[in-house]
Amino acid sequence: MTTVNTAPGWEFWIDRGGTFTDVVGHDPAGELHVRKLLSHSPAQYRDAAIAGIRSILEIPNGPLTNANISSVKMGTTVATNALLERQGDRTLFVTTRGFADSLRIGYQNRPRLFDLHIQRPEPLYEQVLEVDERVTADGTVLSQVQPDLLRAPLLTMLDQGIHSIAVAFMHAYRFPAHEQAVAALARELGFTQVTTSHETSSLIKFVGRADTAVVDAYLAPILARYVSQVADELGDVNLQFMQSSGGLTDASTFRARNAILSGPAGGIVGASRVSEALGASKLITFDMGGTSTDVAHYNNTLERTFDTEIAGVRMRAPMLAITTVAAGGGSICSFDGTRYRVGPASAGADPGPLAYGRGGPLTITDCNVMLGRL
Repeated sequence: MTTVNTAPGWEFWIDRGGTFTDVVGHDPAGELHVRKLLSHSPAQYRDAAIAGIRSILEIPNGPLTNANISSVKMGTTVATNALLERQGDRTLFVTTRGFADSLRIGYQNRPRLFDLHIQRPEPLYEQVLEVDERVTADGTVLSQVQPDLLRAPLLTMLDQGIHSIAVAFMHAYRFPAHEQAVAALARELGFTQVTTSHETSSLIKFVGRADTAVVDAYLAPILARYVSQVADELGDVNLQFMQSSGGLTDASTFRARNAILSGPAGGIVGASRVSEALGASKLITFDMGGTSTDVAHYNNTLERTFDTEIAGVRMRAPMLAITTVAAGGGSICSFDGTRYRVGPASAGADPGPLAYGRGGPLTITDCNVMLGRL
């Protein structure tokens, strides 16, 4: 069922997944136009979302700035998939001396209490740099930060190819001066992504604050490149992205820490609206994509959380309560000598599953083909 569109131009609603991208165009007359494209097909187009818009508008080339587009709203799993597959940018973690192992230690939780062989997830950061600085909880400076002493080690990290940095010091949520000094030096030296914990999660609890800063630094460059790519094509069109919390934000304020569940959030929000229209108030959503599968619960309201863990990575940011696992239709199946394992790597859109006939690896989709389910 279509509704009357009161906007003067086209509206586009896009779900950009790791394997497929779905584009819905709402024209000024209220009609819907739908396209489904492979998310990655470099031989055909640079970006699937833009290619879908061009297909609907029948503008294969040239600028889109004069195409009478009033808004583009998008949910994307760019950050989600990069996190699940550990494909973020190389990251340096800078912290107070004595706390280099704090994120490895975490909260000492044992989620699988009876496992004899415990495998802890690898941290997102590649290197750790400890800094001789310390501020107490009441703001007393026990050890003043000396940015000039950090110049040489930071330049070494740049020479090694690390251009993303996360800075998290003790009690910086209240007293951020030391983080600000190190961040200023990092930008001066040429780090392309500088994330501070007091800006990312300005709340008490060092581990949660530092975790979130590392996640943001690790994923921000990938997300920024994608957002910039889409925004450049659209010009001054109103471009908004779905956040993990279920709300929309302008492209210029879209941050990695709020993008982890951007795509899945749109699924539960849409499902809740459909259930309300059908008179149902309780449901469980199951959203299986190409790289991940997302499950959520709805009972008359959208359930939210602030502290969450995804694929072994802790973070603190407002988001819908969605459980995400790295097992989608394109997740690669492998034999480890004892049993078949699934994911976290995905065949993606190119080459895709083996059944696509493009030389791809064995995936869950291929298993379903062999079993006659597809």
